[in-house]
Amino acid sequence: MTTNRATNDRLLYGAAYYEEYLPCDRVEADAGMMRDAGLNVVRIAESTWSSLEPQPGVFDLSHVDKALETMAAAGMKVIVGTPTYAVPAWLVASHPEVLAETSRGEARYGARQIMDITSPAYLFHAERAMRALLSHVADHPAVIGFQVDNETKYYDTASVGAQRAFVKHLKARFDGDLGALNDAFGLAYWSNRVDAWEDFPDVRGTINGSLGAAWDEFRRSLVDNFLGWQAGIVREYAREDQFVTQNFDFDWAPGWSYGLQPAVNHFTAARTVDLAGVDIYHPTQSQLTGREIAFGGDMTRSIKGGANYLVLETQAQGQMGWLPYPGQLRLHAYSHLASGADGVMYWHWHSLHNSFETYWKGLLSHDFETNPTYDEAAVVGREWAEHSPSLLHLRKANRVAVMVSNEALTALKWFTLETGFPEFAGPSATYNDVLRWVYDALFDLNVEVDFVPVDADLSTYDVLLTPALYTASEETLASLRAFVERGGHLVSTLRTAVADEHVKVWHDRAPHALTDVFGMTYNQFTRPDGALIAPGAALAPLVDGADQAAGRLLELLVPRGADVLAGYDHPAWSDYAAVTRNRFGDGTATYVATVTSPEVLRGVLELVLREAGLWSWPQDLAGTVTVRRGTNGRGREITYLLNYSGSPVTIDSPVAGTTVLDGVEIAEGAPVTVDAWDLAIIES
Repeated sequence: MTTNRATNDRLLYGAAYYEEYLPCDRVEADAGMMRDAGLNVVRIAESTWSSLEPQPGVFDLSHVDKALETMAAAGMKVIVGTPTYAVPAWLVASHPEVLAETSRGEARYGARQIMDITSPAYLFHAERAMRALLSHVADHPAVIGFQVDNETKYYDTASVGAQRAFVKHLKARFDGDLGALNDAFGLAYWSNRVDAWEDFPDVRGTINGSLGAAWDEFRRSLVDNFLGWQAGIVREYAREDQFVTQNFDFDWAPGWSYGLQPAVNHFTAARTVDLAGVDIYHPTQSQLTGREIAFGGDMTRSIKGGANYLVLETQAQGQMGWLPYPGQLRLHAYSHLASGADGVMYWHWHSLHNSFETYWKGLLSHDFETNPTYDEAAVVGREWAEHSPSLLHLRKANRVAVMVSNEALTALKWFTLETGFPEFAGPSATYNDVLRWVYDALFDLNVEVDFVPVDADLSTYDVLLTPALYTASEETLASLRAFVERGGHLVSTLRTAVADEHVKVWHDRAPHALTDVFGMTYNQFTRPDGALIAPGAALAPLVDGADQAAGRLLELLVPRGADVLAGYDHPAWSDYAAVTRNRFGDGTATYVATVTSPEVLRGVLELVLREAGLWSWPQDLAGTVTVRRGTNGRGREITYLLNYSGSPVTIDSPVAGTTVLDGVEIAEGAPVTVDAWDLAIIES
């Protein structure tokens, strides 16, 4: 793979730019405004296949040339996207099979991301378009990298070809043994047994969670294959100093970037690219907390083993209700850097004048005039140009990790927390709700984390959290046991170690293979029905006055040697434990058997962090400023103090050093004031 030489000397700051969408010729004016604002990069072409190839084999690269040449003349760098995630009308008219047949039936032309990424016709025409573009632009000195596709997923594809490939995959997975498959998936239920490979049914109708989960896992692998195929083609043309990236995205449940992406395994998909890219969208105005920015950044940094990454999309003015308060756009930008980003790009430069995203506004409004958001971006641009050496290549050495699992996410769509039935049976909390409950509590305590997959090396971490790890193999559970035994501190939540990797519930005491590690067991669970948390002596002082409600589900824990940190306050369930902590080997294992209030969870985590020796001054500042730390590219410690509130705060500086943005020497313990929606950065 190529190395990311293009971003070694400065932060990238820019926007997506689509000359094809403009209602008038203003590329030179836009380039001038970008230069004046300190922007230094644009991203082009990734969604304009119909302009690039208006008819089969007929290519028009004039829009690309105009943008590329004009930006280069203005001193801008360019990231070129392959134009494959929105198919042209002529392709669908000639080859309707390129549209994904999904669980909802056949797709209809119009939207983006409606194709079957396994379709031979789609792949043939996509490759032709890619090669025409790449051969034309790769040698241009302004092009620093390539983005393969955009926000790629499997798009619920369920074509005949994809299902045939899935059956071949299962045949290889089970060594051709249909009996083993039937047993592993429990297909005897409701006569779902398959006793000849040629009789394998259309998987879209399955009521079997094991088969359904295997189907989704297989389809996630299709994304890996597709991105790897594109990246391979790009590398035929790319220079050694040009990178290959992808714009990964997240679950979008509440209307912004939220949790683990169901349709991609980011850890495996990221292996196909040199540099991870991401889009991160989040609430703003009075709802700005920094949590989504940090979550997205921590995840994207983690999928490439802690490497720096690019925010290829984030909001400028954004959709309705996202217009940032004064100071917030600048705070957003620095928040991305505080997680390890080496660049930030807005979607997008200019607001569209028609079509679907007309009111997803860019840096410029529809009048193309300057505005307060643009003016604030110019402040960021000037600061980043001046201070890149201090801000670039922030790396972290976190001692806390959160284990995440696409397989557990899928399983909890089939067996939801409140109902135990598939998600279509009624509203229920999701895996990502539990994940964000845990992550947000850590963020609020100023605890920085890495995300790790289920097969990760855990040797560098002192604390590991496993939110709702419903399905896990024996190997994963053995690694958790070993982690605690060697002195690690494990925190697991409800619905952990329930089922094996085939989503088959274990038939021994829960949690499987870990009852001695946690020092407890259970075999009943129910909805809360008004249950409250009853904190024990160790926890009570930390959660005094907190909301004590238990939520979503109660697992009724029976201690077998564990200390009870909290029980249930309920007329029927008061004999059971809700939160336990057990010493095992040289470490501890804490189990939280219900969804508590954030305050109660933070209290539990404080006990764990203190036991692990990880409670320090950032935790003491929690609730006042958000602290993000690391080491910059020249080996100096960097401390970000971020104020996500509308009021100024004053603290005693926790470190000595120089404030990056104004060059003031500051002693440890000296007062530091951080204004509303503002930040301070100290280089030690």
